Amino acid sequence: MTSVSVMPPPRIALGLTILRIVVGVVFIAHGSQKLFVFGIHGVVGGFTQMGVPLPSITAPLVAIIEFVGGIALVLGLFTRVFAILLAIDMLGAIVLVHFRGGFFLPNGFEFALTLLAANTALAVSGPGDYAIDTRRGRPTDTV
Repeated sequence: MTSVSVMPPPRIALGLTILRIVVGVVFIAHGSQKLFVFGIHGVVGGFTQMGVPLPSITAPLVAIIEFVGGIALVLGLFTRVFAILLAIDMLGAIVLVHFRGGFFLPNGFEFALTLLAANTALAVSGPGDYAIDTRRGRPTDTV
């Protein structure tokens, strides 16, 4: 005889909320660093040096997506849209920058891979019950 344990919905909602907030804070920090510490010109220079294609376009795009997307994740607003954009951002970071550094930090892709997985999970699951998306009646398809 086997038994299956199902996690109650309140636990799932809390888990998704914790994931959204922590991942959102990480992206707010990285996006604000790009926007307010390095500046767009500094990020363009860095992207150029790292070999990122079209750095004058990708640098401001990445900085804004990370900053605004992080805020959106924390709030649970347009969660799936920003989770997909942030997952694409991390896929680009892995392929274009971190993969050649191996798996482990400081130059490897383990951190970007973790953020890619977290955002993919949020895109698939939705924001959970404790999110503006859910409160405004946007479908979340969560348990």
